[in-house]
Amino acid sequence: MDVTWEHLPQADWDEFHSTQRGALQQAWTYGDALTALGVNMSRAMVWQEGQLVAIAQFMCKRVLGYISLASCTRGPIFHPDLSPAQRADIYKRLRQTIPLPRLKVPLFSPDRSREQLDPVETRGLSRVMTGYATVLLDLTQPLHTLKAQLEGKWRNRLNKVLAHAKLRIHVQPSRKRCDWLLGQEAAQREAKKFHGLPTDFVQAYIAAAADPRQAFVVAYAELGKNTVGGMLFLIHGRVASYHMGWADEEGRQLNAHNALLWQAMAYLQEQGVEVLDLGGVNTHDLPGISRFKLGTGGQAITLAGTFF
Repeated sequence: MDVTWEHLPQADWDEFHSTQRGALQQAWTYGDALTALGVNMSRAMVWQEGQLVAIAQFMCKRVLGYISLASCTRGPIFHPDLSPAQRADIYKRLRQTIPLPRLKVPLFSPDRSREQLDPVETRGLSRVMTGYATVLLDLTQPLHTLKAQLEGKWRNRLNKVLAHAKLRIHVQPSRKRCDWLLGQEAAQREAKKFHGLPTDFVQAYIAAAADPRQAFVVAYAELGKNTVGGMLFLIHGRVASYHMGWADEEGRQLNAHNALLWQAMAYLQEQGVEVLDLGGVNTHDLPGISRFKLGTGGQAITLAGTFF
């Protein structure tokens, strides 16, 4: 196998990432967006007899002035025909060849659950962190099937809010609405004292996309002249990731987020998106948000963890 780190063909990366339904953190555009914000990124492509068999994108930083820490979040992405032993070999080659000064500390967080991860694949690696939990919705199913899979109370709230005579739901790749929602997110973070990717990341992600209108979509709810809720989704190939949401008190009382997510699912399905990643689930610290995501009937998975 050959590992290449420079002068990589983006078209091949994008096709492979899309075909394998790669996570947002392994999308080329994600790396370009972080690079625009001053983050050091490294990418590798692994070839076997001229065929692309794996891609890996790392976010790199110096720690304590002399340690080169490189995080491959929800990656590498492998060709499904590779054996666990071949995957283990790719981890080894990536660790050996990553173009960073010593001391190098590459970290891998495979995009699979512990049950899905063959122990042979991570031989020689040590788990240093427990896994991230998320919910994945299969949008290749008909909408009536998706609706039937909703948890009962979730579906009842959806039916009620959709029947509201004055509430209007819009789903658009609107930069104006995106900027508005990012402003609400910034205020929400300040009020609740929580952190995440900088809000500037979203504008950088959209700007880095070949077609900005295919990189994101905003769902928003209007009640009369007031906007009472919104959700932002980032699109990467055949997958979309929920990125942020906001609702005022009136929107929360109406359960506007149920309608926003449902209408966004329908829109994304029409755009050819096959999987919707709803993001982090933490029933201890964020029970309400977690119940909302789990109520969609999607597949709840806890990833295998982070390995060194």
